[in-house]
Amino acid sequence: MPARVDPPLALLAELTHRCPLACPYCSNPLNLERAAGELSEQDWRRVLAEAAALGVLQVHFSGGEPMARRDLLGLIGAANGLGLYSNLITSGTLGGVQEIEAFAAAGLKHVQLSFQDFAAANGDRIAGLSGAHDRKTRFAAAVRAAGLPLTLNMVVHRQNLDGVPQMIEMALELGARRVEIAHVQYYAWALKNRAALLPTRRQLDEATEVVEAARARLKGVLTIDYVVPDYHGVRPKSCMSGWGRQFLNVTPSGTAVPCHAAETLPGIAFPSVRTSSLLDIWYESNAFNRFRGTDWMAEPCRSCERREIDWGGCRCQAFLLVGDAGRTDPVCTLSPDHGVVAAAVQEAEGLPPAFVYRSYSAVR
Repeated sequence: MPARVDPPLALLAELTHRCPLACPYCSNPLNLERAAGELSEQDWRRVLAEAAALGVLQVHFSGGEPMARRDLLGLIGAANGLGLYSNLITSGTLGGVQEIEAFAAAGLKHVQLSFQDFAAANGDRIAGLSGAHDRKTRFAAAVRAAGLPLTLNMVVHRQNLDGVPQMIEMALELGARRVEIAHVQYYAWALKNRAALLPTRRQLDEATEVVEAARARLKGVLTIDYVVPDYHGVRPKSCMSGWGRQFLNVTPSGTAVPCHAAETLPGIAFPSVRTSSLLDIWYESNAFNRFRGTDWMAEPCRSCERREIDWGGCRCQAFLLVGDAGRTDPVCTLSPDHGVVAAAVQEAEGLPPAFVYRSYSAVR
């Protein structure tokens, strides 16, 4: 373990699991939290104050759909009053001009707006909601009219990846300063739908060429972030910049985790902000210290020259694919378990099955 642990850079505040969309790649857990189990506004205000005292610089209001919370305006104002840079991560389907103007006046600094495709029909099909794409387009216009910087989050996969050129053009047309073209990462609902979502190698290579060409052409005009799917890599990503190193996630029920998927790991008692302070959670909890640093690593990670670059990859992915969070991330070609990833990639060459859509009826 490192001798010194820095304060977290950012707090991901998952206010709710409620959402009008039913995206089949949603990172929320399969068992969604009911509205009655969510933290109260008072609880969230305390969490924000503790985050600021801890040294957090950014708060990302997320969900589900954070605009399903009627107290979101007050929480944005509270974050602003504490000196936190606030970012709204939204589907853009539950509000418009009035809400965005109020959020901007309360101190919101940035909006990340998700789209399921550049084409309305396919976007609505993936989102599981008719008319969603048009609502998002109007929401983007409201964000820009309010003077807020806009990032488009384009979640890409097998069933929309061929539209990357048009996605980039759409980002320009909507006035975005940044577009994140992020391949689905396979947790929760996305893992359940992996065979329908994982792109072929041909698709990935063609999309990567498009992105690199657009980056060169639009340098200084549009920032393009590109997140490739782990399964086609040879080394794992530095998941969340390492377990418990930069990010702290609080779920709707108040559980504090190092990443959005960590609750899937058995045998780890994750603390709750209802009973523990963020200070104690970050520095003292067994859960956040469990995979910090390199002492926990087994071979081949322990002697790998990249052990303090990728930190062994994703602990959740290791558990979900091979049943042991302490093993090398199987996406790494040095992992003895890499065969499970290779088999999934091979499976993606066949015809995709139908989506299993995220079910949110239990949390309405």
